Parts: sequence; C-alpha cells; structure tokens
Amino acid sequence: MKIGVLLSGNGVFDGAEIQEAVSTLIALDKLGVEALCMAPNIDQHHVINHVTGSEMNEKRNVLVEAARIARGTIKPLYEVNARNIDGLIIPGGFGAAKNLSTWALDGPAGDIEPETKRLIMEMVKAKKPIASLCVSPVVIAKALQGSGIKTRLTIGTTEAASPYDIKAFNQGLQSVGVEPVQCPLGEIVVDEANKIITSPCYMMEASISQIYDGIYKACVKLVELAK
Repeated sequence: MKIGVLLSGNGVFDGAEIQEAVSTLIALDKLGVEALCMAPNIDQHHVINHVTGSEMNEKRNVLVEAARIARGTIKPLYEVNARNIDGLIIPGGFGAAKNLSTWALDGPAGDIEPETKRLIMEMVKAKKPIASLCVSPVVIAKALQGSGIKTRLTIGTTEAASPYDIKAFNQGLQSVGVEPVQCPLGEIVVDEANKIITSPCYMMEASISQIYDGIYKACVKLVELAK
C-alpha cells in the first residue's frame, strides 16, 4: 500500500508543520505502508523567521523546502495522480493556508493551488481516502467548493483551549458548503460517504505526544479505508 503525504513547505509559520509531518511519516511506517512525499513546485507565499516571527526578505520553493522533511525523496505534485496512491494525507501548518490555499490571507474567499485541487478531486472521485490534519481541512473545503460534494470536517472544538479562533474557522467552512464538526484533541472525525478523515492536531493547545495520538488514529483509519 502507498499513501501520499502532501507537504506545503518546511516550518509551521510558512510551510508544513514539521512535528505533524514527521508524526505522519512515523505512524505510516509503524502501520507498514509506504509513504510517497510530494509538494507543489511553486514559490512559498513568504518566508518567516521562526525565531522572531518576522517576514524575511527572500524567496523559497515549496518543493525544495518540503524535501528537507522527506530527506530528499519527494515528487513534484504534478507528477502524482490518484492512480499512483491508495490514500492521501495532508499535514497542517500555515503552508496549507498560504501555499496550498490562500485561506490565511483571504479567508474562505481565497484560492486553492491548482495541482492540489486536482489531486484532491481525483481522490474523492476515485473513492480513495484522504486524511487532513490541523488547518489543512480548509484546503479540502476549497477543493470541493462548487463541486456539489458535501462533506463533514473538523478544525477542532470551541470547548477547549486553542491559539486560534475555532468559531471563525467553523463559520468560514460553513460559508463554502462544509459541515464543521466539533472534535477534541487526539480524536478524529470521519466522513464515511466521502472517505475523508480530519483531526485537530495543533489547532488546539497540545503536546507533541497528544498530536501523535490523533495522527496515529487518523492514519489507522486512512489505511483501513484504503484497503
């Protein structure tokens, strides 16, 4: 079995959340499946200094940066289609909302990266499962917007501590046709009809071990649905 791992760069504030990405790769390895890392060959929206939080005056490429997490074994997204993989998982990080989509910049009115939309739509139409972590459900929402496909996704819960405005995210998801579901840290929401799994991860206040627990559950369900 081969599971695609769609990365959005390297680093929580401008790319893929590294702890979520590595936890995903560890979970898939423990489940005995092959991971195929991929990323769009595009420039990042911007580059953030992860010490100061300030924007840096330089450019970086999403594929090149994501290759750091993948230890160099990675494919450009345009080379991957639904025939190549049995399932897909998208770690979070601001790159999902800046590079794979522009939700962080434009909210639910934002755009989605074309190759990202293509692969997500191919997977859904082929009835192959997708897992989406942390903030990356906004990417699924934008990919499916206007398709007539209705889905249930979670971005977290308003009933526990979060560094983000979960209520506003839920309202944004609703505005593009998604049913947002409240979900606590470490748990998953499964849209059985469309084979889409979501888990809050670092959308909530969490430790790395708590993050791993949710990701492992998502990966177990992803592999189960891919069989």
